[in-house]
Amino acid sequence: MGNINQNLIKHYADHLRLELSLSDNSVEAYCHDVHLFLQYLENQNLSTEVNDIKQDTIENFFAYLYDLHIGATSQARILSGLKSFWRYLIQENLADNDPTMLINSPSLGRHLPEVLSVEEIQKMIDSIDLSQPNGHRNKAMIEVMYGCGLRVSELIGLQISNIYKVDGFLRIFGKGSKERLVPIGDSSLKILYQYIEGARLHITPKPKFTDIVFLNNRGTGLTRQSVFLLVKELAERNGIHKAISPHTFRHSFATHLLEGGANLLAVQQMLGHASVSTTEIYTHISDDLLRETLSSFHPRLKRPK
Repeated sequence: MGNINQNLIKHYADHLRLELSLSDNSVEAYCHDVHLFLQYLENQNLSTEVNDIKQDTIENFFAYLYDLHIGATSQARILSGLKSFWRYLIQENLADNDPTMLINSPSLGRHLPEVLSVEEIQKMIDSIDLSQPNGHRNKAMIEVMYGCGLRVSELIGLQISNIYKVDGFLRIFGKGSKERLVPIGDSSLKILYQYIEGARLHITPKPKFTDIVFLNNRGTGLTRQSVFLLVKELAERNGIHKAISPHTFRHSFATHLLEGGANLLAVQQMLGHASVSTTEIYTHISDDLLRETLSSFHPRLKRPK
């Protein structure tokens, strides 16, 4: 299939820059991970042929990083970069298999994901350049992901036939193909259709993707990684230094609803959680809000009016 070399990394960089519209800093960071791995292969006199690289090669590389006292956070970032690189190779038919697929990120401890403020989310949305080819698509994606609390897999799998425009609902298939209806606000719906009835019309979908809402410039569906990179780019552009991902918008959706006084069971249903206990763990509410809720609604602790 070919070797990992400077020319291949250059093509990968072009893909990140042109197809995913990443900034130069983001492209440099992702390519740095591949350069680091290539340097390891050359220093160890190992084959750089793409299909010669197996899972144990990747595992040995991370053992090498561990010996260099590279921390878990940096290792996780490098693994993410290599996974992105191999997705590109598979997508372009440059590799027969993905040796990173079964390698888990090093444990970083259990942390609740960051929450974005309403102002931070609005700032990210407002910074999207609508004059760019994918501007309207990217704006609609962020609007729908946050406005409906969707998982990234649900976002990229959303179908036009599952948008109930008149009723203001999306039909979503979540984990285990479990179906749910999620309301979508008028503002998000308007932005979504500005894309569907505008920029999307200039893309010719491939046969399997005619009903998929969000398409890349080749007329096929987006990957999880492409959404992750978009979110990362928007955060960097707006000086947001939180460790965020597409999941952050889902978490922010639930947190903002609960902080606004929404019913926990309603939030559970919109998120598609099988158990309300999952929603309780997934969303974190401040002690002040809990006390306020108790004093406002408990029959024996209600404040006098």
